[in-house]
Amino acid sequence: MNYTIIKKLPPVEDILREMPLSDAGYERIAQDREEVCAILEGRDPRMLMIVGPCSAWPNPAVLEYAKRLVALNQKVKEHIKVVMRVYIQKPRTTRGWTGPVNQPDPFAYPDIEEGVRYTRKLMVNVIEMGLPIADEALFTHNAKGFLELLSWVAIGARSAEDQEHRIFASAIDCPVGLKNPTHGSLAVGVNSIVAAQYPHVAVFDGCEVQTNGNRHAHLVLRGGDGQPNYSNAHLEEIKRHMALHKVLNPAVVIDASHDNCLMNGKKDHHLQPNVIHTVLDNLKERPDLAPLVKGFMVESFIKEGNQKVDPNNPGAIDLGGLSITDPCMGWDATENMLLELADRVGR
Repeated sequence: MNYTIIKKLPPVEDILREMPLSDAGYERIAQDREEVCAILEGRDPRMLMIVGPCSAWPNPAVLEYAKRLVALNQKVKEHIKVVMRVYIQKPRTTRGWTGPVNQPDPFAYPDIEEGVRYTRKLMVNVIEMGLPIADEALFTHNAKGFLELLSWVAIGARSAEDQEHRIFASAIDCPVGLKNPTHGSLAVGVNSIVAAQYPHVAVFDGCEVQTNGNRHAHLVLRGGDGQPNYSNAHLEEIKRHMALHKVLNPAVVIDASHDNCLMNGKKDHHLQPNVIHTVLDNLKERPDLAPLVKGFMVESFIKEGNQKVDPNNPGAIDLGGLSITDPCMGWDATENMLLELADRVGR
């Protein structure tokens, strides 16, 4: 194999003992997963909202965001099920920073051992504050120590066509949203859901196993090929594909970011609330499609926008909640959006 060993990593069990989650925390995760499942099945009329930073860094700013979200959640929880994005893994179109789990200090050399500790501690802290959390399953081989903490899992647009990720989604006992591919095909997106809901024979932890299939695998619409895909026509096409394949609990979460919020070919984070309200307005005209849409995903942090990391000037980085990856809505806009959405769902 064409690699050089840097160091032997400690057993994950050692890190779990260093940073345990309380019994109450695990009980909350079980309850949160059940509530998300109930929304996807249509037993709970609330909207699911996956909201938070594009990437969970740095920890103090992420925890400050979580603190604010805990307070806001008390005002909206009757109509919205809030799950906080704590995304520790970042896919890259070509190359770049792959998240704090690999490189907890973007200005230092990658250190996965330190990254696992850094991110495990962050996730435990957010859960103990009272929030369910979500992450993207990018590195499936590195899931232990994190997967049991999640109430919702994403499979990204670049990964959803990959058989390993589809089998991984089939094996986990947590609701999982698979994004449509970057080229935008809705048929391929639904194929991913079918694969995730189906049992597979595979190798896990040195054992030949049969996965049970994930009946709460669902589609996340993120736009594709530079175009949005949240219109009624898109939803109608998805509904046909899901009916053809007899998808269990047919459900869609709409990612208000990425290609769904492009302006002149560039992402405009300000448009995310507009996407949500446009979808809800459109569904008034097609009540038959409304049961398909179960929620939304939004990229949001304390400060609006984003910043570039200058490796030659680490002192210039803003550590106060300004994204170092994709641009995010600021806190005030996020608060207004969630309050307005809760009021609208309540009506």
